[in-house]
Amino acid sequence: MNDFTTEIVQTLVTKGDLNELFRSHLEKAINTLLRTELTAFLDYEKYDRTGFNSGNSRNGSYFRSIKSKPNMVN
Repeated sequence: MNDFTTEIVQTLVTKGDLNELFRSHLEKAINTLLRTELTAFLDYEKYDRTGFNSGNSRNGSYFRSIKSKPNMVN
């Protein structure tokens, strides 16, 4: 079993909240996708000197919430 399957089984055994488990994994997947997309768009990795003073830099981030049918994703 992989880690996700193990977490599902553990949540079911402990009668935990499956919706929260899926929400947290969806949040991690979306954040990873957005970071990867930004790296591809800017054409350099985070902390790489290539973007320094180029006008094409990573200027920080801010908190966003995405409304989805089951729950909120941050």
